[in-house]
This record gives sequence, C-alpha cells and structure tokens, in this order.
Amino acid sequence: MGLIGIDLLTPEEWPVVQKYGLTPTMASGVSTIADGVNRIENHDKIEAQLRDMYTKAKAAGVTNIIIFSGNRKGMSDEQGMDNCVKFFNKVKAEAEDKGLIINMELLNSKVNHKDYMCDLSKWGVEMCKRTGSPNVKLLYDIYHMQIMEGDVIRTIKDNIQYFGHFHTGGVPGRNEIDSTQELYYPAIAQAILATGYKGYFAHEFIPKRTPLTSLDEATTLCDL
Repeated sequence: MGLIGIDLLTPEEWPVVQKYGLTPTMASGVSTIADGVNRIENHDKIEAQLRDMYTKAKAAGVTNIIIFSGNRKGMSDEQGMDNCVKFFNKVKAEAEDKGLIINMELLNSKVNHKDYMCDLSKWGVEMCKRTGSPNVKLLYDIYHMQIMEGDVIRTIKDNIQYFGHFHTGGVPGRNEIDSTQELYYPAIAQAILATGYKGYFAHEFIPKRTPLTSLDEATTLCDL
C-alpha cells in the first residue's frame, strides 16, 4: 500500500512494527483523554510518564508523542489553558533538546468526547503560542475538527506551523473517507502538501467494509 508506519503504538509494540521496516509514527501512553494536563493535580504523574517516554522514544527513533488536555469538569477554558502552558513550560526544553514533538490532540466534544477541553483549533493554537516552543504542537484530527468547526483547509493553511500531525476520518460516522461522506480528502491532502508540511498523515477511521481494502482505497485517495 505504500504505508510507512503505524500510529498510536506503545513502546512495547514498537519492536514489532520496526522489525518489518515500519515506523511508530505517534507514541502513545502519556495521559488519558479525560485526565490530562489541564489540571495541576495531574502534572506530576504525566510529567513522569512523558520524561520516561522521552528516553524510550529517543532511543527508538520515534519523534512524535501524543498528549491530551483532559476534560473540563467545570474548569474554565482560560484556566485550563494556563495550566497546560505551565505544564509544557516544564517539559518543553527536554523535548527540544531531544528533537521530540509533543502533540496535543484536537478532539470533538460534540459527538465522541463530551467535555473535552482542547476541542477547537483556536484554543489549541493559542495554547501553542503561549507555550512558545516549536516542539509543542497540535494533532489536527480532520474528522473531529470538521464536526466542531469545519473550514478545514483554511484552518490548516492559516495555522500549519502549530500542527505537527494529522488524522483522517469520514464525517459523519468516522468511516471510510471516500465519496460516501462530506469531506473531499484529495483536496485536503493537496492543501497540506502545499504548505510544505513534512510530517505524518495518518488514517484513523473505522471501516464498514473489508478493513485492508478500505485502507488501501484511502491510501490511494490521498497519495498525491
């Protein structure tokens, strides 16, 4: 199919894909969707997880690490942003020294992840600006952001310096990314290429048909 890696693997899984010449394109295992870095009481635990991941990722040649804001649980978005920035200010220097990218994922709070804080590009971009590190970015999930805000191509073009990774998914339903859904992925892929982006573009959809057939079709659709 021409794929070069697999997303969202834990360190224990990396040797399996590397054995077959594939790259672990996004390291998983730091924080959870509901309990993330927007709460001060989570910082020590997540910092320990992240610094451990730094060591493992650097040794294995893995460059991207996923992290989550956490749910609001009654907290204001401004307070949550302040807390996220405090966390990243503690851990960004080591990420920069090791050449690792911390990617906070943008998720929708409308359908799939009720109450999740980092649910709009504007909020996430402002968080990155306040953090001020080229190694703290956003994972722009196209499926999630189409649900929350739309205007996908313009948002990508305007904020590409803050996006370190991309996920696909058909809307509605998070199924195949073909003509059965509302987004035209060749145009999105072309827009991302036009920005000069050099990172990874990962398929993260739930197939309704034979999984490998759907993955092959998606890969061909976005192979420009």
